[in-house]
Amino acid sequence: MDTVQYLNDHGQPLRDIPLSNEELLKGYRALRRARHFDERALVLQRQGRLGVYPPFRGQEAAQVGVALCLKADHDWLLPSYRESAAALTFGMPISKLILSWRADPAGWGAPPDVNMVQFYIPIATQIPQAAGVAHAQRLLGKDAVAAVFIGDGGTSEGDFHEGLNFAAVFNAPLLVVVQNNGWAISVPTQKQMKVPRIALKAQGYGIPGVVVDGNDLVAVWSVAKEAVARARRGEGPTLIEALTYRVAPHTSSDDPSRYRTEEETLRWQQRDPLLRMKNCLLHLGLWSEAQEAELTETLEGEFLAAVEEADQAREPRPWEIVEQVYQEMQPDQQAAWNYLRGEA
Repeated sequence: MDTVQYLNDHGQPLRDIPLSNEELLKGYRALRRARHFDERALVLQRQGRLGVYPPFRGQEAAQVGVALCLKADHDWLLPSYRESAAALTFGMPISKLILSWRADPAGWGAPPDVNMVQFYIPIATQIPQAAGVAHAQRLLGKDAVAAVFIGDGGTSEGDFHEGLNFAAVFNAPLLVVVQNNGWAISVPTQKQMKVPRIALKAQGYGIPGVVVDGNDLVAVWSVAKEAVARARRGEGPTLIEALTYRVAPHTSSDDPSRYRTEEETLRWQQRDPLLRMKNCLLHLGLWSEAQEAELTETLEGEFLAAVEEADQAREPRPWEIVEQVYQEMQPDQQAAWNYLRGEA
């Protein structure tokens, strides 16, 4: 299958870019914001101020490019555990993300105007649920779209098949984004499946499958735009395979040197999605080092304020644990809620 690509490894356009200058600038700022969060979050983890953290360095474009196509108060985002970049771009506050990765109850849930479920740790369980969320939007007569993320290893799970089959049969407005970063923890992709491209699996469900350079923000954004538009028109789901690489460890407790070579990592670092996008902006005369310094200062200030906000978060009240399960409480929830409030 052909791989959709707009920028070469040095950020030079290979063909006409289907984005405006304003969109290109917005996209780069979103990439830098995601990278800044990832770097600072890892520092917090090393300081003992975060729990185990799954870094996403190198995969920013594969997440940001999709999230930029969605509306937080209208569409839905169902992330796996590595999609902090998608969550940030979608509208999740940094303080909430910090609390979430602290396993602090104050980090549960999302703000009312952000349609995102909590990060999924079990592999692929979010795929059938995302198909259900997407189908529900269609039944409600909305043109909302659900986007769900998964890694290459997750496509070996039965939930992947069940979710895609359901979404295809019911024509659900769903984007299934597979971040093929080459490794399912320590297992390489070629040991996960026989097919050369994950996107080929879409043929088994009668839906479009697209392969995109996951380190090329312009390409990811373009492909995701088309898939979202198709879903809004009622034409069903799309499977997107974003070819990328997890430069960082699988989690903050992983040692990738035990299963992959430094040479492989260095090769992918030369395809860094931020550097490619920055070079693209420089090539087009849209960016300068002064703007870069100003953006860095702004992002640092935003992050420090978010850490302070997270540090001051109040302890959630015990009964709040049952308040976000259903739109209306069921009898057993109501009984638990009354008990925890001392009203039983």
